[in-house]
Amino acid sequence: MIVTVAIDCMGGDHGPSITVRAAIDFVRKHEDVRAILVGLEDKIRPFLENQSAGRISVRHASEVVAMDEPPAMALRSKKDSSMRVAINLVKEGEADACVSAGNTGALMAISRFVLKMLPGIDRPAICAILPTAKGHSHVLDLGANVDCTPEHLLQFGIMGASLVSAIEHKDRPTVGILNIGSEDIKGNDVVKRAAELLKESGLNFVGNVEGDGIYKGQAEVIVCDGFVGNVALKASEGLAQMLASFLRQEFSRNLLTKIVALIAMPVLKNFKKRVDHRRYNGATLIGLKGIVVKSHGSADVFSFTNALERAAEEARTGVLARITERVALQQPQ
Repeated sequence: MIVTVAIDCMGGDHGPSITVRAAIDFVRKHEDVRAILVGLEDKIRPFLENQSAGRISVRHASEVVAMDEPPAMALRSKKDSSMRVAINLVKEGEADACVSAGNTGALMAISRFVLKMLPGIDRPAICAILPTAKGHSHVLDLGANVDCTPEHLLQFGIMGASLVSAIEHKDRPTVGILNIGSEDIKGNDVVKRAAELLKESGLNFVGNVEGDGIYKGQAEVIVCDGFVGNVALKASEGLAQMLASFLRQEFSRNLLTKIVALIAMPVLKNFKKRVDHRRYNGATLIGLKGIVVKSHGSADVFSFTNALERAAEEARTGVLARITERVALQQPQ
């Protein structure tokens, strides 16, 4: 099976200088993938010089969605943007997945408008991987839906479990719901009712997970609304940056600490590798009738390549079909 990924080459902080180079690395690494580079052709072509055309093609798009552009404006007035053309390729069946490092709000709005929702799913969610003491967890939603009903949270659990089951080959991944305590009586009415629905769903539901439980690896899928999820994500990123800054300051404090830093360098390198956010780049806009993966806007080549890998793996493993089948089981007979 050849997997074709449409790439919005103009999105992100760096544009083609990163996205095109990542696409080249991606295609070289995998013999079963093709890449369609979407964007301003005159900006893309220079980065393809001296590269064999092979499994890489270019699709010109005359417009670019700015990183700070209002989603409604991008949806209405930029119908030939690199983002929209890439998503259209998925809708038309020319591509199996789309990856963009562009404006998150615009990507969600355009994707939802063009691709529509899977049967039985009311809203798409942003699902990303976070490192844990036991490996990693998939957390959703991370910002697409600020206000959710219990039924929405149930759908997030179904989608997250289907995703993990497909790409990690696990029959019954554990599912938890993010809450302010582990006891059943904790949380607001929405979260408590969602927990009841998840218990009755047939999923491998393990109950409430507190914030620290994310990184203890208490569940392989963690469900929350977009407000809570985004706050948790940004707080985690800020903490990681602060700790890294503290380590640099302490190791550079004086000659002795610099010597200690040299001795500890192998340990520090391994630590950095384990918590390197670039390894987990690529958040899935899950629930759509098509695979769309959002890369971090500041992604480098290594990071963006990981987002491409994620999109291709979701296409290979039939994530959309698995979600559809699982949702159908929840419908009244």
